[in-house]
Amino acid sequence: MTAEASRAGSPTDFAADGGRPLRIALLTYKGNPFCGGQGVYVRHLSRELARLGHQVEVIGAQPYPILDTLDEGDGHGGGRLSLTKLPSLDLYRQPDPFRTPKRDEYRDWIDVLEVATMWTGGFPEPLTFSLRARRHLRARRGEFDIIHDNQTLGYGLLGDLGAPLVTTIHHPITVDRQLELDAADSRARRLSVRRWYAFTRMQKRVARRLPSVLTVSGTSRQEIVEHLGVREDRIHVVHIGADTDLFSPDPAVPQVPGRIVTTSSADVPLKGLVFLVEALAKVRTEHPEAHLVVVGKRPEDGPVAQAIERYGIEGAVEFVKGISDAELVDLIRSAQVACVPSLYEGFSLPAAEAMATGTPLVATTGGAIPEVAGRDGETCVAVPPGDAGALAAGLSRLLGDPELRARLGAAGRERVLRHFTWARAAEGTVARYREALARDRRRPRGGTPATDPGPYSSTAPDRAVRQASVEADYESRATC
Repeated sequence: MTAEASRAGSPTDFAADGGRPLRIALLTYKGNPFCGGQGVYVRHLSRELARLGHQVEVIGAQPYPILDTLDEGDGHGGGRLSLTKLPSLDLYRQPDPFRTPKRDEYRDWIDVLEVATMWTGGFPEPLTFSLRARRHLRARRGEFDIIHDNQTLGYGLLGDLGAPLVTTIHHPITVDRQLELDAADSRARRLSVRRWYAFTRMQKRVARRLPSVLTVSGTSRQEIVEHLGVREDRIHVVHIGADTDLFSPDPAVPQVPGRIVTTSSADVPLKGLVFLVEALAKVRTEHPEAHLVVVGKRPEDGPVAQAIERYGIEGAVEFVKGISDAELVDLIRSAQVACVPSLYEGFSLPAAEAMATGTPLVATTGGAIPEVAGRDGETCVAVPPGDAGALAAGLSRLLGDPELRARLGAAGRERVLRHFTWARAAEGTVARYREALARDRRRPRGGTPATDPGPYSSTAPDRAVRQASVEADYESRATC
């Protein structure tokens, strides 16, 4: 793999934009494509970057990313795609999350830090992955043209990594933190939430020192400015999208009367599933055949499980998990309505994917969802977030109007094809890579860059490492 990296991008080759093929290190501390948007982002963006003719090496920790296999001649310029595993202690793996590792599993001080942070109620992975990634990248100095971090925002990524850094922030995790605090029903729970999200202090400090930030929507851009304090001129919107070849209409898949489909994590308040469950109970008074299929894990307890029991709709709510891409697409195609009930989204891949299949969408106006779903009555039915009554009215409206379903479904797919595809996302990302490289060539050598002041500048790597270690120790000891 290293030999291939050194040979990639020869002067006689050209990428799809006519420039030199780039050697890209794409970092992701959490890469599972079946749980959360980060893994989906890495999988599809890496494939399309390779198709544009670039060498892409994904460097990830558990759960490891799943990458698509490309034929030798796939795409423009013979791009290559590979995975390098950078193992952690995998403390949150199933079926034994929050496990204590055995003595022979410890390899170095980073492992000790990872366990200590977990023991004190914190979430260590962004910090510890960044420290491992720093060590790995510095050992391979000169092998990459650009380093692209997928929202790790850890101290280890400050200072000199051997190539310019571009960072994607899908949305500030401080938004998730506040929504979970708002939903907490006791002082003990609030203390637990504050401790778990202690890493967001690190992410704020790191984000403010980044020279180039990509984000997925205008809404996220503004919130990165407000929540993280990043300068506006350093943030660039590059919309992501759906795999429109996979997520496409298929008239051969029969629709199931009354079926509503959503992709949601039941135990995350910002996903708004509890409001959809309440809305379903209301909808069933007019449409008794209405039922909900949730792509996600069934909750054993908590607000969603309690709501299902309270409204007596156990038989009308089904949870499915571990399904293949093809099964997911057919499930969405089989629904009369897709729903995104989230209180907030930084982009909303489920909305784009449902629209790409031609399935009509009911979505809230939380966060950036309107940027994806479009206007009410034109490409979707839009309702306020956190309003079960409005959600029920929107679902009933679509279930009772086949002509409206057909019109919104067709308009939704057309919107995705125009604006939200992974090919467009890769092209926009490469443009930002080239800007970062041009800025790096213009940067004065031997002095502190004006755009990256202080001890974290690329001219003071040793000092940055020492400071990161001190602050990492502080994070591991903090209690709230």
